[in-house]
Amino acid sequence: MAVKEGRRTNGATASPLRFERIHQLRAHEYVAEQIRRHIALRLIKPGEALPAERELAVMFGVGRPTIQHALRLLEASGLVEARRGRTGGTFITGHDQDSLAADDLILRVMRERKELEDLLLYRRLIEPAVARVAAATRRSTDLAAMRRAIRGMAAATSEPDYMRHDTDFHLAVAGATGNAFLTRAIEQIRMRLNDAMTLLPESDAWHVRISGEHEALLEAIKNGDGETAEALMQEHVAISEQGLRAVLAAIRRRGMWK
Repeated sequence: MAVKEGRRTNGATASPLRFERIHQLRAHEYVAEQIRRHIALRLIKPGEALPAERELAVMFGVGRPTIQHALRLLEASGLVEARRGRTGGTFITGHDQDSLAADDLILRVMRERKELEDLLLYRRLIEPAVARVAAATRRSTDLAAMRRAIRGMAAATSEPDYMRHDTDFHLAVAGATGNAFLTRAIEQIRMRLNDAMTLLPESDAWHVRISGEHEALLEAIKNGDGETAEALMQEHVAISEQGLRAVLAAIRRRGMWK
């Protein structure tokens, strides 16, 4: 039988699809990405030293050359700096607290306000549902992680330290679901929302309120009360969003962004 024009002899047609080749991340890139994620989540504070290279090698299960290569990538990105001498090491780069840095933060947040709007809606929909699931699946280790985060918030002596433990709490709730997709969703929310959350007021009253809301959430999750946990997280997210919107409105009123 004659082969029709435009067809291969095995009967397969030529596909118009074109795929890009997959480039696998090398070990040092995996290491750099994990450290970068911890920095973005503020789980490692500005000015804080990373563990020694030998310790990092053990943590990641790789050789020291891999760790050194990863640290060079992070240093080139301006995320860490190497210091020599007896008190040396690799440190997370600090952010100046002067007005120039504050203005830069505000401009960065306001430029991304469309993404911020999308993110706030995403959080409003997903995080209460995560709390409900966590109440049904939590283990004692998850509850212990939430308690540690709450204690850390109470003992925090700086705003970055407080935010770090706040993030720890929300990640512990997500981790209690045992669902990797839900956990990654909350990680993504925290990473992208942290800049905006930094604009919220630093006051004892505000901190006491947040900690109280976390305590109530922990109690509901511990009791396996998914309905209450969902309602409490919904209120918690709404209050946080309300505060953030008030700050952004004040920035616009001051004429810092039109």
